[in-house]
Amino acid sequence: MSDAALVADQANAGTDETTPIPPHAELVDERLVLWYFVASLACLFVSLSGGFLMAFQLIRQNPLDGIELLSPGRWRMLHTNVIAYGFLANAFLGMLHWVVPRLTLRPVLDKRLSLFIFAAWQVVVLGTCIGLVLGHAQGVEWGETPVWIDPLALIGLFLVAVNFMTPIMKQKGPMYVSLWYFTAAFIWTFLTYAMGNFVPQYFVSGTSAGAVGGLFIHDLVGLFVTPLGWGMMYYFVPILLQKPIWSHGLSLVGFWGLAFFYPLQGIHHFLYTPIPMFLQYGAVISTIAVELVVTTVVINFFGTLWGDGKQFWENIPIRWFYTGMVYYFMTCFQCALQVTMTFQQLIHFTDWVVGHAHLVMFGVFSMWLLGVMTYLFPRLLKTDWYSRSLCEWHYWLSAVGLLVMAGDLTLAGLFQGWSWMGLVTWDHSYEISQPFWITRLFAGLTILSGQLCFLWNLYKTWQMSPGTTPATQVELATAT
Repeated sequence: MSDAALVADQANAGTDETTPIPPHAELVDERLVLWYFVASLACLFVSLSGGFLMAFQLIRQNPLDGIELLSPGRWRMLHTNVIAYGFLANAFLGMLHWVVPRLTLRPVLDKRLSLFIFAAWQVVVLGTCIGLVLGHAQGVEWGETPVWIDPLALIGLFLVAVNFMTPIMKQKGPMYVSLWYFTAAFIWTFLTYAMGNFVPQYFVSGTSAGAVGGLFIHDLVGLFVTPLGWGMMYYFVPILLQKPIWSHGLSLVGFWGLAFFYPLQGIHHFLYTPIPMFLQYGAVISTIAVELVVTTVVINFFGTLWGDGKQFWENIPIRWFYTGMVYYFMTCFQCALQVTMTFQQLIHFTDWVVGHAHLVMFGVFSMWLLGVMTYLFPRLLKTDWYSRSLCEWHYWLSAVGLLVMAGDLTLAGLFQGWSWMGLVTWDHSYEISQPFWITRLFAGLTILSGQLCFLWNLYKTWQMSPGTTPATQVELATAT
């Protein structure tokens, strides 16, 4: 990593120029970052397999029909859980092992603990996969992880918080906004996982369990991946653009807006249910408020890019980041629409929601993390990318494939809703969905093609890696 970036990190850490900068090798365990990224990519392909199995089932072309262990119902749950706890969580943990020590200029609490957490988290992910395939799913949406995995996962989240918050808490003076987001994410994720997996299972039932489940589903997005994602953007974007964030005031508005409004909105998934109406109205208002908060965050980042628009085309990680921001604004705008009572009548339980979920999970957070990997892999492997063209194909196939998929499912949801509101038979909505589901399959194949380009490019890049050459002595002519 360049000295300039380390100096920038020093400024963020609140230290002056006379404070010695610890060597990068003392701060960051690059081997561990690499392991996390490799594990996350393996999980990405497992998750994609589950998605394709469900997609083939919907168009009545399931090649594995009749095999219980490969039933689409089980692999759909594996698709969602592995993308959340396998791909996203592993990639975020790898990113944190790079960013937090560099921002605080202190290593994590204990590198041996980091290695233990890495191994333990892979056990959690693998155990979740095995449990779901064997039919041991917990009856909580997005909380299907088997009940015997939940305590281990919660302990793992606690250890993650202790390991990263130790250097953060040693900070003197004001903290950079990325560390605000990360600190909040460590606390919120632990509490959210405990709430969603233990409360409905052991303490409440009926509509109360439904309300908690709704909060859990949305808090996984808003209080787990969102603060980690925005904290990550506040770190990487200024470094890649080599300029400070446009407005630190707006960055604080975004953080506190997220903290205040996001925890309230989860119940908007259960409008028109027996859950008390004051809770439903509260969820509607807070969801619309979040859209206003998101607008300030997006303005802040585009204000930072202002005057450097060519970077969007020339700098591939920046392109990943800003494409994800546009998709984030779109998904939050969708949210503000779909939580109104009138619109909810139309799209409830339709593929609109499925398209919305893909837009946020792949179009935003996966794209940000793939951008981070595009930036960091050359630094971890000590060599430039094997092919910039493959990096371009990776981006364009992913971005276009996702746009087609989200648009297709959004339209499918509208047609399904109109069919149901017209009191036409269920079979009719199933038949009119077929062209949309076939289009979704090809959009998914486009996304998969992009990831295969990335995988091949990574493999060839790895082959060129000198391996043991110190990072500071290698000239990195990266894709940036």
